Amino acid sequence: MTALGILLGMLVVAALLFVRAFALAHSRGAIICRIRARDGGWKNGVARYVGGELHWTPFLGLRLRPRRAIARRGLTVSDRRMLTGAEGPAGYWAVVCSDKGGPVSLAMSEDALTGFLAWLESAPPSAYLDAA
Repeated sequence: MTALGILLGMLVVAALLFVRAFALAHSRGAIICRIRARDGGWKNGVARYVGGELHWTPFLGLRLRPRRAIARRGLTVSDRRMLTGAEGPAGYWAVVCSDKGGPVSLAMSEDALTGFLAWLESAPPSAYLDAA
């Protein structure tokens, strides 16, 4: 009986994680985006533009709040390249950015990359006054 209870509990948690990931991926304005900070591995998640920030939330996890917020103010793109087959999905682009928190790499589809670059360029002129 105890084993059945544990199995049922694990199934409920797995179902909740699946529903959370599905809701994140299909919410309005969300893009599938991988993130890599400081030469770590790629982490899958969802990014959403909120005002002057890009909020990134991982697929796996219990928190509903974003794990990383990347501010548009002071953000610079230093490199972009297409990912190779060993690095990630075909057709994804890696964008290396840097801000006050240090370098961060984002991987996204070509359509999402176009939106990301347009979001960066649409910043008000005063957003770049403190960028060095």
